[in-house]
Amino acid sequence: MSSVDAAMLDIHELRARFEAHDQGHVLRFWDRLGPEAQRGLARQLASLDLPGLLRGFRATQRPPAGPPKLEAPVVEALPEHGGDPARRAAARQRGEALLRDGRVALMVVAGGQGSRLGFSGPKGLFPLGPVTGRSLFEQQAQKIRHLRSWIGAAIPWYVMTSDATDADTRRAFSEANHFGLPAKDVYFLCQGMVPSFDFEEKLILERPDRIFENPDGHGGSLTALHSSGALDDMERRGITTIFYYQVDNPLVPLGDPVLLGFHVEAAAEVSCKSLRKRDPREKVGVLARIDGRIGVVEYTEIQPEQRDARDARGELVYGAGNVAVHTFDVAFVRRIAQQADRWLPLHASRKKIPAVDASGATVEPDEPNGFKLERFVFDAMRATDAVCIVEASRDEYSPVKNASGSDSPATSRRDLSLCYRRWIADAGLPAPDRDLWIEIDESRIGGPGDLRALGIAEIEDAPEQIHTRLGDDA
Repeated sequence: MSSVDAAMLDIHELRARFEAHDQGHVLRFWDRLGPEAQRGLARQLASLDLPGLLRGFRATQRPPAGPPKLEAPVVEALPEHGGDPARRAAARQRGEALLRDGRVALMVVAGGQGSRLGFSGPKGLFPLGPVTGRSLFEQQAQKIRHLRSWIGAAIPWYVMTSDATDADTRRAFSEANHFGLPAKDVYFLCQGMVPSFDFEEKLILERPDRIFENPDGHGGSLTALHSSGALDDMERRGITTIFYYQVDNPLVPLGDPVLLGFHVEAAAEVSCKSLRKRDPREKVGVLARIDGRIGVVEYTEIQPEQRDARDARGELVYGAGNVAVHTFDVAFVRRIAQQADRWLPLHASRKKIPAVDASGATVEPDEPNGFKLERFVFDAMRATDAVCIVEASRDEYSPVKNASGSDSPATSRRDLSLCYRRWIADAGLPAPDRDLWIEIDESRIGGPGDLRALGIAEIEDAPEQIHTRLGDDA
């Protein structure tokens, strides 16, 4: 009999455990619950490490000891910003060798839903193709198929879901035959969940039989890799390096050999892509040396004098924006995941959380009524001195985060179409009409070189690879 099953049989022990931590209210509706609801609640309660959870939450409520000491990080700059083209070319060769040796896995963080976009379902299934309406998952699978074909190696794809997206994601992949990838090379893992607390340090019941829980943040991806057995699977495959990205950015070059190559050269345990901020107020966290270790300062937390500081050349001192593209050594992830409370601390944010009233009815509050907790993946960088930062081009970043305005489906589709136009121009083909939306099948064409290799005279000669449609908003 498992420990959870045993705990379910003894409600008195469960009640005593939670009352000892002043959380006995979670069982106040117990006597009115049916047997199945009682089993569900008991199972949830028995699974919680309540002392550890309380320690982690209380740590989020302690004021900081003082402002951290910030220093500008060292960044491998793009050639147009002073970087050495020869170093970048050498890094690309090293990265390609790592890929060819089958030592790289791709990991996408895809636990979010598309509700903010007005879409019912996992964000990875959001239809973003400018012409075909292909989903984010399908477009990224196309990129992976091209990468596998070009590099000549089986590059596995680890897809992290959440409780809210797991079933729908798995079903969509199955129905689409894994978007043309071998099923054995697509590995699903589900991130953990974490309860919320109200302003009185009490766990929040969202139903009489359920404590409210939310996904544990992108930092939970590292613990999920460990708990799911994904790290064991990687080691069986001979993988040493994880290429990590988030599902909402369709422009990310998956398995970028330049990032991988600099990661190898620096003997880094973590490497990051950074984006040169357009202006001090751009809403993106910045990479910096924080009290001697590389980390990320959120745009909401950086002090104005630091945010606006410029060097002798007039460049922002803290202008290395974080775009959530990283590489991690597998051994490093295992070490971090085994010490998650130390290296991936919980962070709290005030939110409106559904909660039961005195009668047991669920109420949606008008104002924040508690703290949601999550872990941040970039906190892991504080555990090592071996961090490498590589500047990315603006052409690599156009996420889908908002329903309208900046970082929306409209801006992301526009940027995808513009990307494909650049490929066509760089390949020396005639420019498409300005009122045409462009979409390229990225399983067949991964850039201008592939377009040139087709030997076509104009894009109309390749209708299966290059899709177009008229649109006033192109």
